[in-house]
Parts: sequence; C-alpha cells; structure tokens
Amino acid sequence: MYLCVVLIYNQLIMKNLMIVILCFTCVVTSCKTEKKSEKIPEKIEFASFGDQIKSDNVLSKSKAYETYKKLNVGDTIDMKFASKINEVCSKKGCWMKLPLDGDQETMVRFKDYGFFMPLDSQGKEVIVEGKAFVKVTSVDELRHYAEDAGKSKEEIEKIIAPKKEMAFLAHGVLMK
Repeated sequence: MYLCVVLIYNQLIMKNLMIVILCFTCVVTSCKTEKKSEKIPEKIEFASFGDQIKSDNVLSKSKAYETYKKLNVGDTIDMKFASKINEVCSKKGCWMKLPLDGDQETMVRFKDYGFFMPLDSQGKEVIVEGKAFVKVTSVDELRHYAEDAGKSKEEIEKIIAPKKEMAFLAHGVLMK
C-alpha cells in the first residue's frame, strides 16, 4: 500500500512539474522579440474608379507615348500606364487629359460613360487601364471638349480643323 501511495505521489509531482515546464516554455517563447532587418515599404493608397484594377505592370507615360507612336488611325491596343492629370471635365468629370511625353497628351474617356473623375482631380497621379487608340476628332467634338473645359468663346471659335489625336478608353482608374 505504501508503494502505491508513493507511486501516485510521484506521478502527481511529475505531472505538475511537466505543466510548470510547459507553461514556462510558452511564456519564454511568446515573449521573444524579433529584430526587423528591413523597413516594410508603405502601402500606397488609391481611390478606385470603374472596374477594379491593380497597380502592377504599369507603363510610364513616356513608354505609353512610344506605344502610341506605333499606332495608326483606327488601331487599338490594351494598355495600362501612369501619368498626372493635366485637365478634367469641369462639368461632370466625364473625361480627362493625361500628359505623355513632352507636349503630347491623351484624351481619356470612360467605358460606357460608366464612371467619372472628381472635378478637383487635376494634378493628381493616376493609373489608367483600358484601350489606347489613335483617332481623328471632329471640330464639333473638339469644341464640345473646349466648352466642358471652361474655355472662352474666342478660344472655342479658333477651333476650325479636325485633329488627329491619341485617345484612351479607360475601364478602370486608380488615383493617389
């Protein structure tokens, strides 16, 4: 009988000792501090308009211009590029002009007239994804855009010839 009591007592002590060791191990390993060797880059926040697009695999505005230069009137190509808004429709935000290279820019409209840009977005950085193409814009359409941009009557009347221009139909836009 004495032997049974001693065995039971030893088992209880061993069991409690194991619990204490386990708790101590958990406390020591959970309190370990990690050294951070690299600073994690800050995530850039974007406002999204239209379809959801990603901010990866983006062409620069000069690379986009190089692509445009290879297009003829009527050609279309899928493209995603980054630029800064030069001008936005002051009435609805239904179009914007983005600089490409030098004094070249592209007129961006939005797929199915399905979304608009904020009226105060001029100067903001954007990423656009959609279809790039070259077209001839009529005098009436050029005058309409000039009116939307708030140009004076004299400036609008100076538009007397159609213009070959780089255009873009965006299905999604990210704005910083």
